[in-house]
Amino acid sequence: MGTRLDPPTADSATADTVFLTGGTGFIGSHVLDALVDSGFRVRALSRREQAISPRSGVEVIRGELSRSGDLVPALRGCRYLVHVAALYTFAPRQSGRIWTTNVQGTRSILEAARIAGCEKAVVTSSSATVGPGKDGRPATEESWVKAAGRRGTLRYHVSKVLQERAALAARIPTVLVLPSAPVGPRDWKPTPTGKMILDFMKGRIFASFAGGLNLVPVEDVARGHVLALQHGADRERYLLGGENFKLAHLWRVLARICGRRPPAFELPYPIARALAVLDEVRCRLIGDADPLIPLEGVQMARHDMFISSDKAKRELSYVPGPVEDALRREVSWYHENGYA
Repeated sequence: MGTRLDPPTADSATADTVFLTGGTGFIGSHVLDALVDSGFRVRALSRREQAISPRSGVEVIRGELSRSGDLVPALRGCRYLVHVAALYTFAPRQSGRIWTTNVQGTRSILEAARIAGCEKAVVTSSSATVGPGKDGRPATEESWVKAAGRRGTLRYHVSKVLQERAALAARIPTVLVLPSAPVGPRDWKPTPTGKMILDFMKGRIFASFAGGLNLVPVEDVARGHVLALQHGADRERYLLGGENFKLAHLWRVLARICGRRPPAFELPYPIARALAVLDEVRCRLIGDADPLIPLEGVQMARHDMFISSDKAKRELSYVPGPVEDALRREVSWYHENGYA
């Protein structure tokens, strides 16, 4: 874990209160830790008060992101908003909820923060919004995925593009952070990346793809949020990544950690896509099931989703740590908590 934060001063961070959404999730729970460790007081939004363990400096606010207008009183007195909450699903019949949570929810909570008098917001997006690298170069913040969608047909990663557009149009100073695929402990749901790691631990990964992705320790993503709060410029995007991995290399690293063999062959994209389409049909027929072979994931896995975090390193002093160490922590957490 490499990122280091500026120590809070008596008249700055220690006197500031942050309103945090998503504090019960994978990234959000680590952001909560990073904020507290940096001397901020936190009001953490949660549907259930007991979902966040009591601790000094943390006040749990019960409420719903879908009713952001009701949160204005709780937002008053908060200097900052850190909006991490999102619906992360590849289930094809969840398009309506994806729109309501990721797009409309972001627009609403930012407006509520403006009304309440917050000075600045940090919004969590995704590195998927910049797309794959081109001509052998990793993607940067200057890139945008072409995206269009509406309530009934929205995919997760398209929703993050529309979320960013909503955030950039907000009437409050806003910084966007774009994490790549975070790895580490407490991916309890799990995220699609965590499920991929779990499947490997259980011997369920039989084939690989040609593409690659960027992995980053989740603790460093959390610290990156605090750095963006402290140093991020209004309307700027910051990619929070770690190391670029070809999928074949990732399997070799996990094989070393788990004592298993990496997959022996690469599945051609047309076959993988056909299987994913069939799986999506299955999910649509039986309800709100999550696909075993997500079409959205297969479409991305054919590319090298490589990114550069040079801007965050330069402007925020962001320094990510080793990914293999984070993978070891995630594998250990899954073992300790009975997942595998």
